[in-house]
Amino acid sequence: MTTMHVRPRPTPEERAEVDVDVEVDEGLTVHAATMEDWVAYRQGWELTLHEGHDFGRPNNVEARLLFAAGEQTSTLAFRLDQLDDATDTGEELVLRFEEEDGIAKLARLRTTGLDVELHHILTFT
Repeated sequence: MTTMHVRPRPTPEERAEVDVDVEVDEGLTVHAATMEDWVAYRQGWELTLHEGHDFGRPNNVEARLLFAAGEQTSTLAFRLDQLDDATDTGEELVLRFEEEDGIAKLARLRTTGLDVELHHILTFT
């Protein structure tokens, strides 16, 4: 396991606003890096990583992707361990969640916004 530095979870308790170290599987750090790299070059997009609600547990990281353009704002929030794959195609960032028997949930991030498919049939050739 590797360690990821994330923002602390906002709680009613008084806590210092310093980053928290969370142990995560190597694959999750790869997904986080893919998202960070994609967002870094696209105006309007922001990624933040936060400590999850289950304190002290490995892989306890939540991702929040925010898109803002004009008066429109969209947010996609999820636990990193829900993410099966993050693929940067150049044009878009494709996030695949909870794939089972060739069916998955997809989120496609583009420079113009966000598309979500809750029942995407994967095709393999």
